[in-house]
Amino acid sequence: MLVEATDDSFEALIGGVAPPGLRIPEGGVEANEVLQMLQGLARSIRQHISPASWLIVADGEIVGLCSITKAFPTAGTVEIGYGLAQGRRGRGHAAAAVAELLDWARSVPSIAAVTANTAVDNLPSQRVLERNGFIRIGGKIDPEDGPLICWRVDVD
Repeated sequence: MLVEATDDSFEALIGGVAPPGLRIPEGGVEANEVLQMLQGLARSIRQHISPASWLIVADGEIVGLCSITKAFPTAGTVEIGYGLAQGRRGRGHAAAAVAELLDWARSVPSIAAVTANTAVDNLPSQRVLERNGFIRIGGKIDPEDGPLICWRVDVD
């Protein structure tokens, strides 16, 4: 289940606690520097579309995060990213979260397509996108992340 990630949600997670009514896994959801980066990204994206970021929740526990990483880099397109807490991977949470995010995107008239990028060696993430109807549309080299596969799914 996706729950909108607000500034208060990020502040709680950065402080090492769960937002009200939720739990965090042992070891947390993500490193504080990543949470701070995602909080700043969400603030920026919210200027174009909202919500911009979500908590991935399973049985009351925050198991990961999912965000729009680029709002309308081309007309009608948003780019997404997602990640799961280390101990919560391989349980179908990412695939379910991306499916729910795509359902949301289909309800937004200004969104016609969703894109994502995966590392060439991140087979689990590639399977998440394939299960959700994404197709490979190419590749690129990112200065920070190295070789990436680019993906797209139409939602209109």
